[in-house]
Amino acid sequence: MKRQAIWNLLKETFAQWQEDKIPLLAAALAYYTVFSLAPLLIIAIAIAGFVLGQDTVQTQLVEQLQDLIGREGAQAIRTMIDNAYEPTSNLIAAIIGAITLLFGATTVFAQLKEALNIIWKVTPQPGRPVRGFVKARLLSFTLVLGLGFLLLVSLLASAILAGISRWLEGLLTTPPWVWQLIDLGLSFSVITLLFALIYKLLPDAKIAWTDVGVGAAITSVLFTIGKFLIGLYLGNSGIASAYGAAGSFVVILIWIFYSAQLLLTGAEFTQVWANRYGSRIRPRRSLAIAPDNLHRVEAPPKRTPGSRRRKILKNIRKRTQKNQKHHQDFPKKSPLD
Repeated sequence: MKRQAIWNLLKETFAQWQEDKIPLLAAALAYYTVFSLAPLLIIAIAIAGFVLGQDTVQTQLVEQLQDLIGREGAQAIRTMIDNAYEPTSNLIAAIIGAITLLFGATTVFAQLKEALNIIWKVTPQPGRPVRGFVKARLLSFTLVLGLGFLLLVSLLASAILAGISRWLEGLLTTPPWVWQLIDLGLSFSVITLLFALIYKLLPDAKIAWTDVGVGAAITSVLFTIGKFLIGLYLGNSGIASAYGAAGSFVVILIWIFYSAQLLLTGAEFTQVWANRYGSRIRPRRSLAIAPDNLHRVEAPPKRTPGSRRRKILKNIRKRTQKNQKHHQDFPKKSPLD
């Protein structure tokens, strides 16, 4: 890709980023994520815990979160999870708690779907609100299960990689950074797959897997770099101590807000890429409609010598007709005047 094409792509992405008000969408998504975080992690830990054990998964997850948002934020999330696991002897309360758990875990994906529909420039079809609500929640729950499965795959891969590195310590003198690089590549692949599933399945639009793959890879790069920068900022800014007792909550909220901005910015890039170089984003039949002002990025038509000649002749005819009309409207003077 040429340098000018890359610049145009980035410029168009930024223009669309401003038009769709990505910070506002990210703020709404962060608000819903805060309330969905505990049930979302509980379901993901439960799925991965079937294989690795619940305590092991929870401990490793908290350790990874500690690298991202610091010790205070990770401890706050662990407290949220522990409180949600408190057993109850009341059957009705347990049923209500399970329903609330599922509803809370899927709320963040429902809000993410609304944000992606805005970025994708599609609008859900009116009518059948109950059916649409149930279908959206089922799809969101499927993604929750997929998140738990990807967490399991990531933890298993890290455990297997650690076992292989320990086994090869006595046989090969492999530098530690090699295994760290492999672990980073595995994490990058898992995150890319998660973003690809979100971009492909959530919105009410059709988009080719090739376009989704490019957008998900770019989003993963943004997320990996941004994750490091956000962690560096939160670890050295002293925000947690500035807000006192609410410091842990503020740290979690800031981390979620900036992560949501990275996710939606990647979606904006995917939309521009698909419409400029890919197969274009189309609304799903009977599910969504594209607005009349749908923005399309198209290359300007090439001017041929014939089209230029026709344009010149057309301008000459217009000028001639205008002059003739001017002479006809001008009053004729009498010879005696």
